[in-house]
Amino acid sequence: MSSPSDTTADQGLPAWQFFLLCGMLGATAVVIVATGQSLANIIVLSLTIVSASFVGLGAYRMLSPLTAPSIAGAPTVAGGRTRAAIEREKTLVLRAIKELEFDHAMKKMSQADFEDMSGRLRRRAIGLMQQLDANTGYREQIERELATLVTAQARDTQAPKTSRPEDVTCPSCATHNDADARFCKQCGTSLHA
Repeated sequence: MSSPSDTTADQGLPAWQFFLLCGMLGATAVVIVATGQSLANIIVLSLTIVSASFVGLGAYRMLSPLTAPSIAGAPTVAGGRTRAAIEREKTLVLRAIKELEFDHAMKKMSQADFEDMSGRLRRRAIGLMQQLDANTGYREQIERELATLVTAQARDTQAPKTSRPEDVTCPSCATHNDADARFCKQCGTSLHA
């Protein structure tokens, strides 16, 4: 079995390191080739090559999600912000599906276009829903809190009700009220009459 560090080592350079390395190698090649040029020209050419590598990195980061086969590399839904962003995207995708179905019903698009776009949107919605369902951290936390509340409530109902010395008893209905209460919480009678 391989450890997580082994799997990251097998992936090679991250994209940003690859593009930065290409930019630096290109700038070095410009310095070697441009011998005899002024220093300002060499610096401008080197900066242009490095900038081009960063543009390539931006294009790669923009286009790589379009070619990804699945959302396996998607971030785990741990924080509230990530979950909220995924929920928002799911809502937008579902709204887009409804609008697409409406446009198709109004004969604004062909059947082939509808099937293609609808299939892509539905796959994206299913992927987002699976990603949201995969994180059970909230569910487990809620179930623990509910179990704690249920056991505490069961313990409170089994324990005999005794009046505490700071309680005030209502003279008309005998309900126990807090010491600072002015009126009975059961019948509304004034306690300090």
